[in-house]
Amino acid sequence: MKILFATDGAKQSDAAIEMLKHFKLGENDEVKIVSVIDMAVPMAVDIYGGYLPDTTEFEKTARESAVKILDAAAESLGSYFSEPRINITTEVLFGSPESRIVEAADEFHPNLVVVGSHGYSTWERLLLGSVSDSVVHHVPCSVLVVRCPEE
Repeated sequence: MKILFATDGAKQSDAAIEMLKHFKLGENDEVKIVSVIDMAVPMAVDIYGGYLPDTTEFEKTARESAVKILDAAAESLGSYFSEPRINITTEVLFGSPESRIVEAADEFHPNLVVVGSHGYSTWERLLLGSVSDSVVHHVPCSVLVVRCPEE
């Protein structure tokens, strides 16, 4: 089985990792973990502020944070599936999370995509969009959307 797991390091992603631990995975199975850095936020400053900020530091910091998130997720899954060992790879992607996760699925050809859901209200989804909703409707395979257990 090939699984694409998208994480942003939030508690919803942690819940998705815990859900993945319920799967019976073996040595021929692959999990690709991706984290997407959305650089659109600083670019909005240029459009509305009239100047182009240097995003080099922001990009470096964002990449370092994404790598830490990916390493933690890979370690959590890797330690759980240590015997038999599964193939776990990680990748930092840049762009819109909705489109980059779909593109990663198109390239990786997974049997399943796993994403956490932030559980936004109707208004929040309208304003912020829903990555999980977009992924469900655009990837060519099954999608598991994991919600956090109620606190």
